[in-house]
Amino acid sequence: MIRSIQQKWSAVSIAIAALMVLALGACEQSAPADSIFSGGVIYTANDASPMVDAVAVRDGVIIYAGTLKGAEAHKGATTQMIDLGGAAMYPGFTDAHGHLYGIGAREMTLNLEGTTSIADMLAKLAARVESTNNGEVVYGRGWIETHWPEGRFPNRDDLDAVSPNNPVILERADGHAIVINSAAMMAVGLTAETAAPFGGEILKDANGRPTGMLIDAAQSLVATLREAPTQSEIEETYRTAGRVYADYGWTGIHSMSVEADNVPVIERLSDAGELGLRVYNSIDGFSEETSYGLIKDGPRQSANGHVVTRAIKLYMDGALGSRGAALLEPYSDADSQGLMLVQKDYMMPMLEAALRAGIQVNTHAIGDRGNRELLNWYEEAFNAVPVAERKIAEPRWRDEHTQIVNPDDIIRFRDLGIIPSMQPSHAIGDLHFAPDRLGKDRLVGAYAWKSFIDLGVIVAGGSDAPVERGDPRIEFYAAVARQDQSGFSNEDWHAEEAVSRDQALKMFTLWPAYAAFAEDKLGSIEVGKLADFTVFSRDIMTIPIADVLNVDVVMTVLEGRVVK
Repeated sequence: MIRSIQQKWSAVSIAIAALMVLALGACEQSAPADSIFSGGVIYTANDASPMVDAVAVRDGVIIYAGTLKGAEAHKGATTQMIDLGGAAMYPGFTDAHGHLYGIGAREMTLNLEGTTSIADMLAKLAARVESTNNGEVVYGRGWIETHWPEGRFPNRDDLDAVSPNNPVILERADGHAIVINSAAMMAVGLTAETAAPFGGEILKDANGRPTGMLIDAAQSLVATLREAPTQSEIEETYRTAGRVYADYGWTGIHSMSVEADNVPVIERLSDAGELGLRVYNSIDGFSEETSYGLIKDGPRQSANGHVVTRAIKLYMDGALGSRGAALLEPYSDADSQGLMLVQKDYMMPMLEAALRAGIQVNTHAIGDRGNRELLNWYEEAFNAVPVAERKIAEPRWRDEHTQIVNPDDIIRFRDLGIIPSMQPSHAIGDLHFAPDRLGKDRLVGAYAWKSFIDLGVIVAGGSDAPVERGDPRIEFYAAVARQDQSGFSNEDWHAEEAVSRDQALKMFTLWPAYAAFAEDKLGSIEVGKLADFTVFSRDIMTIPIADVLNVDVVMTVLEGRVVK
């Protein structure tokens, strides 16, 4: 009897649904599409219909995705027919972990990205010093020493040779270390007796003399040397970042460690049409005032809906390259276990408050100890705040980087519902030094994208720019090839952790949308979702994987509007 009633109601429901579809179709027929995209392969990231021939868009929303004939039924006198000309279209690529302000600042300061040696760094520094007034601070960012022939960090003596009078601050690409010169030390009174703050380290030579290298929280010792940017400089930095990312083909970014005061600036630029990029903000969680302010006030967004702020960003440990990542056992190449950057007494009340308020928590964790403690603290917060006391039952908290994970902890991500937010380019850069830092055994569970995905865990893919270049082609390539850009890898780098191209596509489209609570409107090409598209000159799903690095960005489309 019960089954008979259920069957009758099912039949009624199907009939009602059919009538609604017909009605919707009639409504759609009454107003033509603003644009129809066709003329190239179109991938949807929708398993129910992985590829289509054409997509129709009206008012920034996808109203049809299917055959060209079906799309042309939505054509009107004013419909723009956009011919892809054989190019390949995908859902809009989203960088699930980047630093938007830093991306813009990289283009506007001394850019040390790609520096090949200490000598090369000094040549670039000397040129900048020559054009800088005597005594003014020189700042640069982007160096990585792991490929350098000198085989060491730069030091104060290196910098003093070309800048004896101007204080110099040169930030490592990962943002977790700086090298400064003697003039900078004198300006802030840093001596051999200066104590490092919690979560930081002042590197010293065999005689106890500071080398000029400041790790993680110790960077704060010279923070007063850099003048705060003006409002116009902040705005231009964000505009620059938006242009750079649209040119690369990104339609969105999850921007990390955002200063709360900059959120209204980002919103204003977006509403004025000066950004051309979706931004999902995680504000700096090391400021209790701003963190608890967001927790108290709740999520916010810009008037156009392109800028959403609903997360805080915390840090467990430092970075692997500067030996700040917190490890369960000492580094293989140093007598250190890295640095924890946050104390549990600080973090737990914030976690519980965020859980009650429905605020997402996205926490940097790189070393196996950092990741294990993150899981422990998240789990403790989940146990302390029952689902009935939470604003949203599924918090979707994230582990940003998730680089070195003890294999025993991988399944805990699935069991706790934690999203690993991972950057494939880190793996193809780190493979040149991580074996020395960690030894072979700890590479099991390192950059383990496929192990997570095989467990059904959503992996949100990003770049960590400006730590890395921030190019979606490099990130896609790295995820699939698990080799550096020259094709190099080695037998210890666990090729089995490479992902398929379908998985890689979702890592940069559908899964970042899920990680930002936006999978109902972004991340795939489906009717009812927003028309964000990335168009490459060639099909990255079929061409030789090395060729992905050389495809051109033909078009970047944000809500139906071509922004590149």
